[in-house]
Order: sequence, then structure tokens, then C-alpha cells
Amino acid sequence: MHHKDIKTQIRKQLKREYPNWQRLNKKAKKQIARKVMVEVVAGYDFSDEVKTPALELVGLSGQHLTKGIMTIDQMTKFIEVHRSGALLKLYGKDRHHPAIKDTELQIIDGMIDDRIINKLLAPIGYTPASRDLFPCNTLRAEILKAIKYPEISYRKFCGDDNYYKDHKKNSSYIGMECKQNRAFIGLALNRKQMINHVQMSQFRSSLTYTQLVNLNVYFLCLLRSQGLLESHKLHFIDSTELAIDRQQLLAKMKIGKQQIRIYTDIDSDCGKRRSKRDKSVYVVGYRMHTLAAINPDGGHSIPLLSLLAPANHHDSHFTMPLINLGKAIGLDLKLITADEAYHDSDGSLLKKTGVYLIAPPNSKVALPSNVEAETLQVTCNDLCEIAMEYVGNDQQGHEFKCGAESGRCPRALVCPQYRRIDFDGGCFQPIPHATEGVSKVIDLRKNGERPFNLIKNREGLASSRVRGQHNILAKSVFTTVATLLIEMAGTRKSHKSKRQRQFKLFESRYTR
Repeated sequence: MHHKDIKTQIRKQLKREYPNWQRLNKKAKKQIARKVMVEVVAGYDFSDEVKTPALELVGLSGQHLTKGIMTIDQMTKFIEVHRSGALLKLYGKDRHHPAIKDTELQIIDGMIDDRIINKLLAPIGYTPASRDLFPCNTLRAEILKAIKYPEISYRKFCGDDNYYKDHKKNSSYIGMECKQNRAFIGLALNRKQMINHVQMSQFRSSLTYTQLVNLNVYFLCLLRSQGLLESHKLHFIDSTELAIDRQQLLAKMKIGKQQIRIYTDIDSDCGKRRSKRDKSVYVVGYRMHTLAAINPDGGHSIPLLSLLAPANHHDSHFTMPLINLGKAIGLDLKLITADEAYHDSDGSLLKKTGVYLIAPPNSKVALPSNVEAETLQVTCNDLCEIAMEYVGNDQQGHEFKCGAESGRCPRALVCPQYRRIDFDGGCFQPIPHATEGVSKVIDLRKNGERPFNLIKNREGLASSRVRGQHNILAKSVFTTVATLLIEMAGTRKSHKSKRQRQFKLFESRYTR
């Protein structure tokens, strides 16, 4: 824990004393990083208790809940009040721009309300009358890039590439000749109004965390209006690594058995990658921890919201923050499935949030005594062969009672006829694995990988050229929004029939 606190203090000092960090050359950054690291370690009291908040220790210092974050219900009322205005009825957009020919862009263009976006993302001192570009224009540019051009750079997308400057040509993506893209973004078709990559970068960095969450909530509200949010009753948590290219190791120091490393991107760190044959075991960058929803009938999954943290922290640290964020915006979270890294082994998650978590049993956790390995039937002790009946749990462990009929057990007078098994990370999680239907929920967990494949490969987040934790978080929100819009548009859905899955368990007990 002390090494995390030291790394946090180093980051704080570098950001506070060197606000122009990005403009320094590599040699200066190395000297400063080593100097600050030595100073912090020399003045650190290892005997003192760590007082730094848990969110800061795991790299979530800028991603905490604030009063300005709106719930889905509040956003619904906000939209209703906005649309009830007389001016909106007079000047409301009833049809798409005639220059937009692509069917998918037509549908998405009709979903986005520019006036609501401007209200949600407007900075302090926002004066629309003196602006050529509005927040909705830049957001639409981000969405367009994620949907149609995820593989290209921002410079090329905006027409800032040297090729276009040398040949005195506009970009083929939002240049004067591409009327469809300009109309979707909201740029004028009759004058040379452009968006450059610097303006898009400034837009990402200017957004607060509250604005990013509210933007996410706005599109979740649209998702609910189409009935897609309620149909996905089962939720899923997982993470994926986001590597940052061209990161230089500036300074490192070993504290006990832990290494403290400072990279060019101060907030990034080195962590283990999921086992992949074509890539290194380690990755320098971040991990995106995502809460997704799964439709139990067909296994269809969609991403809902994400947190971004350095890659060196264990996934288990982010279960509670994700659930708290989901509940803060009004998601009905009752049953979550995840992989082995997210076990609720002591029942603390259930006690604090009321959410049941199902994960595959950890192979390192041994079965309790007098439990049958194949059937998971529980007996009272070594002298008993009668299977006990499951009574329930008390948020700390499971309770069982004797299953013998009255007068059938010869040891009834000397047997307690009661047994309690504490929660663990194996087969006796808050929902024991002997419960009917648990295996089906764990199988559905595999469908949760789909949102990550879409976000990283289809919408281009895997090769993001954005730098800095806040900017990458903003990019991940834009990518999630683009994914939700594609899902709502429905133009890329396969018409092939899918195998239907049964999901009758938990309907009455856990998901209602």
C-alpha cells in the first residue's frame, strides 16, 4: 500500500510544480522525474498509516461522484422540459439534412439533439452568440470519426496533414467536397468553416468528469427510450488494456518487492496484459474497466459506462466504484457476472451495495469440509451422510439445516442439525454454485467480451492517438456513445436467427 501512496505523491508533485510538463524535452523530464522521486521517498514516513483516499491510490482521483451528475430519470425530465419549449417546437429539426445520404448517419443525426448537447457540455462563461463552433459540432466530429473513420489520425481527419497542406487540398473527410460529413457535423456547406485537431484536443481536455458522465447518461436515456436498457437485466464487469505508444521510462525505484515507475505520461503505468500470443506480456498504459449489460434471452451485450485507471492495478479494486457509479445514475443493478478477478469472497460487496456477483470458482480455493465435490451437497459433519437443505444467507455466510425427516436420524439428539459456511471465492460465493442456473449465468459472461471487441476494433479505441488519462477517458466515452448509437440505429444487425438462451433463474429472486 505504501508504494501506491508514494506513486500518488510523485504524480501530484509533478503535476503541481511542472504544469508545462508536456512541453519539456526528454532529458529534462528524466532529471525532474528522478529528482522528485528521490525527494518523495526520502521524506516519506513508512511507519505512518496511509491516509490517501482509496480512489486516488488506484488512479481514479479525477473520477469521483459529484452532485452535478444526473440520473437517467432526471435526464428524462431534463429532455422533456427542453422539448416542451415553444422555440424548439418552432425551430425543431423534424428531418435530416438533405446532404446526408448514408442511412446510418441519417438515423444517428436524428437522435442527437444539438441544443441538449450544448447545454450539457457548455463551459463556464459560454456565449453562443460569439462562437463559430459549438460543443455539439465537435462532439459530432468525434462520433463521426469513431463510426466511419476509426483507423485514421485526427490530423488527417481534420485536413491538417502535411500532404493536404503541400498540395493545397482540403481533407477528403470533412473538407468542402465532402458535404455529407460536413452536414452531419453541422459545418456550413457554403464557406470554408473547418475544425482542426487542436480544437478537438482542446474540446476533450476542457470537459469535466461530470460533463462526461452526463453525456453518457443522455445516450443511456435514449437507449432506454427504445426499450433496450430494461431488456438487458443481467450486468457484466470486465476490463481491457489500452496501450499508449512511445512511452519512455523516466525513473524507477524498488520499494520492498514493488517497483515504482514514472513514464512520459505521468498517469500511465506498466501492468500485465491478458495472455496473447502476438504481444508482450506487459503493457504500458491504462486499463478501461467497463460495466456492460447482457440480454439473457439472446446473449446480446452492450457497454454502459467505464472507468479508466493505470494498467498496474488489480481489477478487483474497481468493482465497487463501477457499481457506485452505475447506481448513482439510476441503473437497476442487482445481478452482475464477472471473471475470477472480481470475486466477492467476503460478502462485503453484497452488504454495501445489495448487488449479487457471480464469478467462476477460484481454483486455488479449497472446498469446505464435508462438501461433495461433484454435487456440492453439504453434510453436517464427518459422521453424517444426510444432505442438508439450504436456508439462505446473512450477508456473511450461508446457512444450512438438516434435511432428514423427523425420527429418521439416529443422531438427532446429539447433532446440531445446523451448519454455517462463510463466503469464499470458490463455490460458496454469495450465490452458491450449487444453485440452479449459475452455470448458465457464467456462460453468458463470455458474451461480455463483445463490447470490448467493438469499442477497440470497430470504433478504433485500441490504437488511440490521444494522450493523457483525462483525454483517453473522454475518448472512451465518445467511443461508448458511438457504439450505443450504432446499436440504436440497428443498421448493422445480422438477420440470422440466434440460439435463444433460457434465463428463468433469478427472475423472481435476484433481478426483480
